[in-house]
Amino acid sequence: MQDLIGKTMLVTGATAGIGLETARALCARGARVHLACRSPEKAEPIVAELRRAHGARAAELLSLDLADLSSVRRAAARFLDGGEPLHVLVNNAGVAGIRGRTVDGFELTFGTNHLGHFLFTVSLLERLKASAPARIVHVSSRSHAMVSSIPFARLRERTGLVVLPAYAVSKLANNLFSAELARRMQGTGVTSYAVHPGVVASEIWKPIPRPLRAPWFWLRRMVSNEEGARTSLYCAAAPELASHSGRYYANEREVAPSRATGNIELARRLWEWSEQACELTTTSSR
Repeated sequence: MQDLIGKTMLVTGATAGIGLETARALCARGARVHLACRSPEKAEPIVAELRRAHGARAAELLSLDLADLSSVRRAAARFLDGGEPLHVLVNNAGVAGIRGRTVDGFELTFGTNHLGHFLFTVSLLERLKASAPARIVHVSSRSHAMVSSIPFARLRERTGLVVLPAYAVSKLANNLFSAELARRMQGTGVTSYAVHPGVVASEIWKPIPRPLRAPWFWLRRMVSNEEGARTSLYCAAAPELASHSGRYYANEREVAPSRATGNIELARRLWEWSEQACELTTTSSR
């Protein structure tokens, strides 16, 4: 198990599921971990648990609601104001099966899973570069292969009655963002990875009625949260991946993503669209 003493890391969505297991494992290896979470009430007992197990500086709480871009800006500013380095950012949080719009009027799944993480990551890029070597891990899904493009004209519409396509679009966006980051960060010491964690029996499936969850989990051959966190941890820390930026991983090994993930023009367009949606200047994220 690799020693991560002296490393500062940040995990979004760390109050449950894969994110919680990722934070626990990173702390166990000696890292100082900021848990970026929407619910302080859920996060505070976890921070206390990690401090008891690994020391008073093992974990910190950072309030973050990815469905509210104002919250994203505040969270990034609070972290930056602390003056700490940032060696690893794990963009783990996500939603599935929920219909609606974000606070800023974007389709809820896309706005949370991609756009919130885009703004958060871009806001922290200079700190990541100053802390290099540094890594960004994006928790995606093999469901990204269900779609071949991003429906830009519909990203401000409420989620449709069939929610799975919206989830697939958001996961393709995760892959495209990771690949474009890798291209833009060449030579900076910051590397980027996209991850399929497996089909995990996590909190993301809460929208499924409780009596149906057990047969759903069995039919999908779902793995545990601890198993689901392994590839994120691999990409966050494995020394052999230091020169493998922009690649896609599952089961702790590199695998081929969909053809659309390699569409450089689509990735560039998504970046530029996301900058405009977040009201960023085109030079602020380069």
